[in-house]
Amino acid sequence: MTVLSPAQTAIPETDSPLILALPKGRILKAAAPLLHMAGIVPGPDFNDEKSRLLRFETNDPNIDVVRVRSFDVATFVAFGGAQIGICGADVLMEFDYPEIYAPLDLGIGGCRISIAQPRDRSGQEDNPNRLSQVRVATKYPSITRRHFAARGINASIVHLHGAMELAPVLDLSHLIVDLVDTGSTLRANGLEETHTIAHVTSRLIVNRTALKTQPERIGAIINRFRTALASSAAQAKDQQA
Repeated sequence: MTVLSPAQTAIPETDSPLILALPKGRILKAAAPLLHMAGIVPGPDFNDEKSRLLRFETNDPNIDVVRVRSFDVATFVAFGGAQIGICGADVLMEFDYPEIYAPLDLGIGGCRISIAQPRDRSGQEDNPNRLSQVRVATKYPSITRRHFAARGINASIVHLHGAMELAPVLDLSHLIVDLVDTGSTLRANGLEETHTIAHVTSRLIVNRTALKTQPERIGAIINRFRTALASSAAQAKDQQA
């Protein structure tokens, strides 16, 4: 079986609508005002929770949007299924696709990638002077391995996609590495943060090949988001005045 890599995926220049990949959930809600300010308004079915559609037309005939899982946005853009996307920096760090260019930090979806462990073991497991190996539950295996390797610790990964907080409680792992916002779920499950690996916001991302083959079309959308960000910053400043 042949498996394509992003570098093998060609993106021809066409007159078809550009595809903007949007993540489901929290980031999508935060991105909605920015999309509106950029003049991109998806059709009415987009906000219908009962709709089974995944691709939607917008008020701009040159742009369609697709709604996918947040972890899949970068893959859609890297492989050329979408030319543009909105993606958390955590996903970019995890996959590190060279085919992706991230020209704008949108400043939304702020959170952090953190290490956490049971409160009664605080300060013990993330110390390279005490351990050479540690078992970590995470949905970020690449980020986790890099972090601990830089400290001389071999991280044995338990790859989970959810309910990370259960792993130390049920002795699946010593630590977890997860995305943290308020930290309330950690505290409710007897865990606490011991280290922040990276602060995360969402980025506008584009496929490098699409940018080279359709520079005017892609560049125009980047500029619309850049203008929207400037307008949003100006509004925030006026509200504070």
